Amino acid sequence: MSYYMHNVPGRLRIKSPVIKNNKKMANEVKKTLDMLPGIAAVDINLTTGSLLINYNSKSVNHMDIVDILQRNGYFDASKAVNNDEYLHRAASKAGAFIGKSIFSTFAGMALEGTPLAFLAVLI
Repeated sequence: MSYYMHNVPGRLRIKSPVIKNNKKMANEVKKTLDMLPGIAAVDINLTTGSLLINYNSKSVNHMDIVDILQRNGYFDASKAVNNDEYLHRAASKAGAFIGKSIFSTFAGMALEGTPLAFLAVLI
C-alpha cells in the first residue's frame, strides 16, 4: 500500500501504511488531530489505513494537517499519490489483468485439441 491524499475544502482523506492495522498508531493520530483547532471529526479505518478528516477550512488549512501528520511520522506527502494517479494505477492493473485473461482465452481456443492445449491453460 502506498500513501494517498485527496482534499476538498473541509474534507481530507489520507491513506498511510503506518496506520494500517496499527490500533496504537491510529489512536495516537486521532489524539494528535483532535487537539488541533478546526478539526470537526477524524474517522480511521484500520483495515485500509485510511483517515477521513473533516475540518473547518476557515480555521485550519489542509496542508497544516498534512504537516502535523508528517512531523509526527504518520504520513509522507512526498510518496503520496493524488486521486488521478490512484485511479490511473488501478485502471492500469485492471487493464493488464483483462488483457492477460483475453489472451489466455484466445490462446486456449486456438490450441484446443492440440498437444499444446495443456500449456495454454498455464499461460
